Amino acid sequence: MYDCEDDPRPKATRDMCQFCVQHGDGKAWYLEASNYAHDLTSDLERRGFVIDFVQGFDGMRSRANTWVDMLEKAPAPAEKAIKARITKRQQAHHFGQPVPIEECERIFDFATSIVRLPCVCRTYAGKSERGYCLAVTATPMDDTLAEAFGGFEMGPDISRLESMTKNEAMTLLHRCEQEGLMHSVWTFITPFIGAICNCDMSSGCMAMNLTVGHDIKMMWRGEYVASLAEETCVHCGACAELCPFDAIDFNRAQKRVTLRQEDCWGCGVCRAACKKNSLALLPRASVPAVAEVW
Repeated sequence: MYDCEDDPRPKATRDMCQFCVQHGDGKAWYLEASNYAHDLTSDLERRGFVIDFVQGFDGMRSRANTWVDMLEKAPAPAEKAIKARITKRQQAHHFGQPVPIEECERIFDFATSIVRLPCVCRTYAGKSERGYCLAVTATPMDDTLAEAFGGFEMGPDISRLESMTKNEAMTLLHRCEQEGLMHSVWTFITPFIGAICNCDMSSGCMAMNLTVGHDIKMMWRGEYVASLAEETCVHCGACAELCPFDAIDFNRAQKRVTLRQEDCWGCGVCRAACKKNSLALLPRASVPAVAEVW
């Protein structure tokens, strides 16, 4: 184990390692059951954060647009410092990471309260909204969600807050993968995990667009990276159509598929399109080329 002060690894890797150790007891932080166990009826700070998050979402979008405008005009050293400050704040309050569907299933085993929600990102972006988000906790949070969405400025019908079984939630996630949507877990005051979202770049996801599109880190890459078995791949290109991060190229003229692991976020959605099982997930730490890329 490295001494923190002498650790030669890139800062992003050190930060992610420390985050998992601190909030995941040495394993992936989102697989630590205690991170779902907070009771919002007694945890007033987190309850207030959830309510303010939903009801104040339009203000957050406005601030995010201000960040983008400000960073476009800032000199390089200032831009780096501003981004680092934003990331530090996000990691303490509202932080996300892609999670493959198998580990979502493990999350549902201990996050026994699953409620389907309207997606605030899609709503404000004017996108089609069919209940893509899930509130996941180990204790019911129905009252908190009803209060949050009851005062939601865009006014969704709170009767759409639908409690789901694990099997129903897994069916939803499989459907999302067929639409090319990655699954990601999100904190609401770290390390409390409150949601699994299902997004792509076109869905209006604010965090995904800021992170991938503007390099303002609102989420980290996943614990895995995709691998392509050339010997079984038939180069149909179906995986390239689904990949939410455009990490797979398909040359139609040459009928050739190329996976760029340096652009892979480890969501595993590409596998849903492959009829030959030519795509798999490997632990990021086991692939030297991307082991330090978070």
